[in-house]
Amino acid sequence: MSGAAGFDPGISGKVFAAARAEGRGALVGYLPVGYPTVPGSIAAMRALCGVGESGQREHDGVDLVEIGMPYSDPVMDGVTIQKGSTRALQRGVRVRDIFPAVEAVAATGTTAVVMIYWNLVEHYGPDAFARDLAAAGGAGLITPDLTPDEAGAWFEASEAHGLDRIFLVAPSSSDQRLVDTVDSCRGWVYATSLMGVTGAREKTSSAAPALVRRIRSARPDALVGVGLGVSNGRQAAEVNSFADAAIVGSALVGKLIEADDAGTPDDLSGLRAVVADLAAGVRSGADAVGSDAVGSDAVGSDAVGSDAVGSDRDRAAGTSQPAVRLTN
Repeated sequence: MSGAAGFDPGISGKVFAAARAEGRGALVGYLPVGYPTVPGSIAAMRALCGVGESGQREHDGVDLVEIGMPYSDPVMDGVTIQKGSTRALQRGVRVRDIFPAVEAVAATGTTAVVMIYWNLVEHYGPDAFARDLAAAGGAGLITPDLTPDEAGAWFEASEAHGLDRIFLVAPSSSDQRLVDTVDSCRGWVYATSLMGVTGAREKTSSAAPALVRRIRSARPDALVGVGLGVSNGRQAAEVNSFADAAIVGSALVGKLIEADDAGTPDDLSGLRAVVADLAAGVRSGADAVGSDAVGSDAVGSDAVGSDAVGSDRDRAAGTSQPAVRLTN
């Protein structure tokens, strides 16, 4: 655990530190496994890493891939991510599909973390999941519905297999909850910049800088990624002016949905255009980034729900989908 001995960057935090050594912030890209299909999602994740149609790494991509496991009753997924995840569930994605996705990302030389709801890990078995994730080359887990005081099994499994623990804090987090959560993290801290569920938006939240300041005031050496609201390169650069990483999800998933709806699910050109804009943003700074139009079709498409993020998972409301039974 982090704390008095200093914040532990683990595996994924070193990615943030490496970007900072280049004079910039890091870029984290989220995509769900299984959408549009399991192989299609893996191809999309490789595109996030800068792999082109040739199959080789051709351009700048994200620094860290956040692989999402679709879930039937999500706490913090907005409309766009819910749509992609629902389709993935309908098309038969399983928890075990996470591991080849992680392997594919790791094979590009890019670090991968997994965002997953804790019930799925419990069903799989925390130690078995940690073992298989580590064997696939994964760095750790983001657990949006798990608070540190309920995470005893995950502490044990992550310690046994050397994995990162990335918990969430929100603007609503009390000072004590924030400190306890940051001290429980290894790798980095996921700071949610908006109250509610995910979604690309025209402006990043004004609450984000204040939340990062609170984290840094409590633990100056903590590494912080900011998510919920980033949709283009200009916003990513803005976030990275005060945080260690900008996290992008809905703007990326939206491009996969566009291609799927057009009957061309294997077309990754729209996704690659958004990634190029984001990568330019974090490398060039806000003033050097082009039009905000990239990814703007997703802006405002995701509804803002109740303040479920950063609280106990039983408080989550307004974002559930019909129950879908998942098997391993």
